[in-house]
Order: sequence, then structure tokens, then C-alpha cells
Amino acid sequence: MAASAGDALGLYISVPYCRSKCTYCNFASGVYPASEHARYVYRLIEDLRTSGKWAERMGVELPRCVDSIYLGGGTPSLLAPELLTRIFAAVRAEFDLEPEAEITVECAPGQLAGETLDTLVALGVNRVSLGVQSFIDREASVSGRLHNRTMVLEDLRRLRAAGIHNLNVDLIAGLAGQTFASWEESLAVLAGSGVPHASVYMLEVDQDSRLGREVLAHGARYQAGLVPADDVIAQMYSLAIERLKKSGLEQYEISNFCRPGMASRHNLRYWQRRPYLGVGLDASSMLRAADCSGSCHVLRSTTSDDLKAYLAGSDPVETAWLTCAQQHEEAWFLGLRLNAGVEVAALEQEFGRAMAAPALKVVERLVEAGLVVSDGKTVRLTAKGQLLSNEVFQEFLGLEGEESAVGSTEKHHSLEPRTQSALPSRLLML
Repeated sequence: MAASAGDALGLYISVPYCRSKCTYCNFASGVYPASEHARYVYRLIEDLRTSGKWAERMGVELPRCVDSIYLGGGTPSLLAPELLTRIFAAVRAEFDLEPEAEITVECAPGQLAGETLDTLVALGVNRVSLGVQSFIDREASVSGRLHNRTMVLEDLRRLRAAGIHNLNVDLIAGLAGQTFASWEESLAVLAGSGVPHASVYMLEVDQDSRLGREVLAHGARYQAGLVPADDVIAQMYSLAIERLKKSGLEQYEISNFCRPGMASRHNLRYWQRRPYLGVGLDASSMLRAADCSGSCHVLRSTTSDDLKAYLAGSDPVETAWLTCAQQHEEAWFLGLRLNAGVEVAALEQEFGRAMAAPALKVVERLVEAGLVVSDGKTVRLTAKGQLLSNEVFQEFLGLEGEESAVGSTEKHHSLEPRTQSALPSRLLML
């Protein structure tokens, strides 16, 4: 679904500070002195304060009404309570926060101080995402995590006691030393925890993480030699879908599972192409032209991923207006991430039948390859298509001048092909 006139805004606030840098992490985050936190928060507040002028200068609409806030990173809960309070005061000074807005903060298990938890509740935070990654203590430790299973379960208890029941737990399939038995154990503990939402990602192997570089170099550090093979990781992912469904957590997006009515409202707006503003280090925005109510004229931008440059006041390092053809491509590969799939009639209405026609030819070939299913109204990924989503999404890029090669590879890749636009990296993890 495309944004409609009067659509509310989603606000993403990046906080890149961590107590330790995980071996698999490829985000713009790291370990920095707490003495630097205040300077960063002042820069964030300046971003918020000047966001309206920036939007006016760029010619985009910046809705004042906000219905979701997401503090990610990094570990935002490491900020001192007074700094968190200043951030939220700045948000409320610049935007109108809906009474029932979803407000999420990412926390690292075992690192949520009592005073910080009290402050989050007082500020209206009603959703917390815990970066657990594994309930197996040795796997968590090897990955650079500082928690154990007992800490995670205790934090879940504390959060519920404080009145925060909308809880997410992240797991990663493919950590060093992970086996089918240990993965099943992690899934069982997750199911038994009773959380209403879970995110399951397959390990990304690339040059942006220490573990990824070591795996690609066939090295031994970080126990890189114990990272499961691609096909094993894919089987672990499929097992997660099966096990979580039995526990009441239905898959609604490639990497996300929830109980009825508990889908992440903020993350849904990424996949539904609804407006959002990102502030802070390596934060992405998607906004529409102020003078355009149709599908055309969409601006994507990303801030610097260099902390020094960001603190020095650099403008977004990547700003691009998307053509209608590029937006049409995004509508397919973002929409197909959702289990609900892509509604053909909605895309034809938004982009026109002529533009949609080549994509429907691709759909026919993908159906034959067993990668999608279509009833003529809606197109969805099959289980096989989810495992090969990289290849599926590639088919919808450059439809006007490139031939397809469906079925040319069966190798799973965890990274998606889109680099032409500034999509939030954490939402492109499979």
C-alpha cells in the first residue's frame, strides 16, 4: 500500500552506542565513552528541531502527526535517563504524538538499569525489543553478547512488571557453533517466554562485520569455521517458521512473527511504503513531495554512517528522488516480504496497467518456478520463494531493459539486491 494524503509519520531515532560490539554486527554502531553521549543527543535534538526546515528545503511533506517511534541502534537504553528525557521532549516539541502511538526502544538483555526502565515507562514507551540472538549461553558469548538466558528471562519479567507487555525477541540462525539441537532449544525457550512478537534473521556474511570478513577469508577468529553452511541455516529458518507457528507466533513478514494484532506497526510502514523520518547516525527517511498526492515524487535519504562526520553536522550523504519505475520495483520487492503479498489491482491503480504488465509476466515465470503463488488478485512468496527471496526480488529490478533468469541459482543469500535507494538496512535482513 502506498502512503495516502494525511498519512501519519513514523519516526526512527538511531543511537549507535553499545557496551560491546557483536562479531556479526554490520550496523553503524560501536563502543564509545559515555562522556560522548550528551554531544550525540544534542546533535539528535538539532536534527529534530530543523527537520521541518530541511523538509521544506527538499520540497517534501513532513507530517506533524506521529503514530510510531522506534529508537534503535546500537543500544538506546544505555543513554542516561536525563538524555532519553531530552530526546522525547524534543520529539513532542516538534511533532504531535498520537495518544495510542507505538513507541519502541531496543534494549540489550542484562543492561537495562532500574532507573532507565522507570524513565522509559514515564516517557510512554510501550514496546521493547530485546536483542537476544540466542538463548544458548555459549553461542551468545562467542558472538560478543554480554547476557545469558537467565538475564533475558529476568528482563522479560521486569518489563512486564513495569507494564510493558508488547515485547519482541530477536534470534539469529547461523551463529558460530549453532547446531540443530541448540537452535531448537532457543526456539523452545522463545516460545515458552510468551512474548507476542519475534524476529528471526539468517546470519549475514559480508565485509561489514568482523565475523563476516573472517568467514569470507576462511579464517578461524570468532570461531568462523563453526558457522553453519548456507543450506543448514536455511533449514534452521524453515524450522523456526514451523516451531513458532505451533506456539502461536504466525509469520507475517519474511523475518517477523507475532500473535494476532501484535505486528510491529512501525516496521510495517517500511514494507508498505508509508512515510518515515530517520534522525541520527546512518538513519533513513522516505518522504513524498509536498505538491504531489500520487505515487510519483518520492524522496529517500540516508544520513552519514561516520560518527565524526555526523557530529560535525553533515547533511544526508545520500538523497535520491525515485522515478515511478523505481517505486514500482519497490512496491513488488517490499510488498512480497509480507505474507499478505502484493495486491495486483492496487499496483495497477497506483502505477497504471502499462507499467505493471512486465511485472506480471515475471510473476508468471516465478509461478512456474515455484517461487510465488498467484490467484490473479494477490501474489505471495512460497516457502521456497522466501528462502530464495534475493533471486525473486532481483526479477523485479530493471524490468524495462533486462531479461530474467529465474531458477538460475539455488544458493541462498541473506542480503537483498537493492542498493539504488536508501532502505533501512535492518529492515533488509532476512
